[in-house]
Amino acid sequence: MYTKKIYFSGGDFHELQAIFTGLPGVVSTRTGYLTGEGNDDEVHGIEVEYNPKKVDLSMLMDILFAVVTPYRPDGQGKAVGKAFRAGVWYTDAEDEPHLQFYMHFLANRGKAPAATAAGLTINDPNSKAVRKCYAKATPLKTFREAAEEHQNYFAKHPDAESFIDWKSFREQVRY
Repeated sequence: MYTKKIYFSGGDFHELQAIFTGLPGVVSTRTGYLTGEGNDDEVHGIEVEYNPKKVDLSMLMDILFAVVTPYRPDGQGKAVGKAFRAGVWYTDAEDEPHLQFYMHFLANRGKAPAATAAGLTINDPNSKAVRKCYAKATPLKTFREAAEEHQNYFAKHPDAESFIDWKSFREQVRY
């Protein structure tokens, strides 16, 4: 079976792993620490191995950004700080154009028509009508797997606190 890997970050990696584990087309997930090229700061994230014949990259990113906001610079829920920032990390150069197109879509989603007419961009600090997108698509330099105690955390600790409304999430995401 042909598979590919993509890496996601944004908030608590336990929650991210629980979201992607078991989705149709997802073969496996692992929690770990991501480092991008030219960036020595580790970010908490997950590795998603998937079958691109059963689920495409856009669907996976739709799921990621259904639970992770790309408009916050420093994490989600109580997982706050540089190590919890939202992003997509890739190793396959053929994924880069698709990822950059998707990130451009995120950066311009919700742009106010008045701001566009005034010539302001989504990142213009003078505009209160637009949001800044902090999520990035970055080439992955290293993935360091987290300790076993962090793998499949919610399966091992079903009563653990989560900031995701799982019922609502499952109703919204029907892949």
